[in-house]
Amino acid sequence: MMRAREHFPSTNRALVGQMVMFALPIMAVNLLQLVFNAADMIVVGRFEGARALAAVGATGSLFNLIVNLFMGLSVGTAVIVAQDYGARRVEGIRQSVHTSIAVSLIGGGVATAIGLSFCAPLLRWMGTPEDIIGLSTLYMRIVFAGMPASMVFNFGAAILRAVGDSRRPMYFLVVSGAVNVVFNLFFVAVLRLGVAGVGWATVISQYLALILIMISLSRQEGALRFQWQRLKIHRQKLVQLLRIGVPAGLQSVLFSISNVLIQSAVNSFGTTMVAASAASSNVENLVATPMNAYYQAAITFTGQSMGAEDYDRIDRIAKNCTALVFVTWLILGGITLSFGRTLLAFYTTDPAVIELGMRRMKVLISLYFTCGIMNVFPGLTRAMGYSVLPMLSTLVGACLLRIVWLATVFRLYPTQLVLFAVYPVTWTIAGLGQVASFFYARSRIRKRAVLSQGQAEAAI
Repeated sequence: MMRAREHFPSTNRALVGQMVMFALPIMAVNLLQLVFNAADMIVVGRFEGARALAAVGATGSLFNLIVNLFMGLSVGTAVIVAQDYGARRVEGIRQSVHTSIAVSLIGGGVATAIGLSFCAPLLRWMGTPEDIIGLSTLYMRIVFAGMPASMVFNFGAAILRAVGDSRRPMYFLVVSGAVNVVFNLFFVAVLRLGVAGVGWATVISQYLALILIMISLSRQEGALRFQWQRLKIHRQKLVQLLRIGVPAGLQSVLFSISNVLIQSAVNSFGTTMVAASAASSNVENLVATPMNAYYQAAITFTGQSMGAEDYDRIDRIAKNCTALVFVTWLILGGITLSFGRTLLAFYTTDPAVIELGMRRMKVLISLYFTCGIMNVFPGLTRAMGYSVLPMLSTLVGACLLRIVWLATVFRLYPTQLVLFAVYPVTWTIAGLGQVASFFYARSRIRKRAVLSQGQAEAAI
């Protein structure tokens, strides 16, 4: 059987080129998704005011908390499909595809049920200001109606990216995102539906993306082709998917819990601070979301390398990811800080909101490189089959430390600056843990490979 390494580039320059070409469509998708999400905030902020802006912004951390466990399972899909593809296991690819779609349908339904049932009490527990909690609850309940569609799309996109196709998910999100913007303007500016209009526009765009990704998978050739009659959960593939995906999802959940606690602290400063933090977070994502493309590249290229047993290539992938994160931070971080006030002005004309947003942005952007490292290296480690280590690094380095910070440092010095500082401090510590996890997994895999080679030679 032909090994995938025969198709791998022989030089590091060629590998960097492949990684960049793979990452660029994902980067474009992430940025476009950011723009489309920002459209929600901009439209509601401009036409409904700071109160509506705060209402939508206050839901972000809680929404991520509920859905990230299920979305984390798509990481398992990306890894198992990439490894099967790298090893040229045709039947394995087919089983991975249909198991993944089945899991996404179930996960989407469960996430919707949880969101609809618990969003209101959780928003109250977070200390969401009383003047916006009703609007926040309404928005969340509407958006969760689109969760099954969002789940299937993310799993389908993970399948395509695992085999190197990062362009079609980009095209689909461009179309669905444009539809989202059109309906945003229609529902909010024309029909005056407020936050409900923003929510329904999001749901419509999510189901459009679902239709497009399923049509694409149904028209694939060979093992990647999705067929409804083959929809089945294959036990072995489910175990592999869960082994990688559950720790990845739990890591995201743990991270989201810490963000919920931070959001609660933000809420304590009042509606103006909530609106400023929401707007600033969206602007900061101009730096964060492109870095996620390198996380996806790390999973795909490392997973294929593992399937092909090309372990030297993994070291080059790790070095390239680090360099790409650093360059992205320098360029986009500099641009974001330079034009921060202008960017924030898209969301609101309130000078108090803009001033608070800039205050937060300066603290976070200054060390965003560490956030990139913290996010990218888990992709390398998980693609090698070690998913628990990144979760533990996030648990200790980010989540627990954030809780300790809020309970001690912030309680002693309850200022906005001290609150914002929790991000770069925990990014740095968690990032160091993720790098250490990668080197541990790398050493274990190399020892295993040497042992297997020795056993094979002894058998001869």
